[in-house]
Amino acid sequence: MEIKPIEIQHIAELSRIQLSPEELKKYGQQLGAILDYIAQLNKVNTKKVEITAQVSDLQNVFRSDEIRNWDLQEVKAALEQGDLEGGQIKVKRVL
Repeated sequence: MEIKPIEIQHIAELSRIQLSPEELKKYGQQLGAILDYIAQLNKVNTKKVEITAQVSDLQNVFRSDEIRNWDLQEVKAALEQGDLEGGQIKVKRVL
C-alpha cells in the first residue's frame, strides 16, 4: 500500500516532528509495508478461533485496602518529617 508524502507529513505534524523529504519517502515506504502486512493478517480465517483476552492465565493481583492504625511513636515520627497542611503531612512532588 502506498502512502503519499502528504499523508506522512500530516502524521508528522500531528506528532509534532519535522521530517526531511528523504525521511518522508523512507517512512512512507515503511508504513506502507506495515499496512500491507496488516492487510495480509486480515485475510486469515479466524472464525473457528476462540476469542481470548489473554492466554497466560494471569490473575488479578490487586487486594482490598486495609485501614491500620499507627502506634503513637510512628505518628510522632511522621509528623516531625514535614510541614502540615490541612491536618495532613505536606510532601514534595514526585514529578
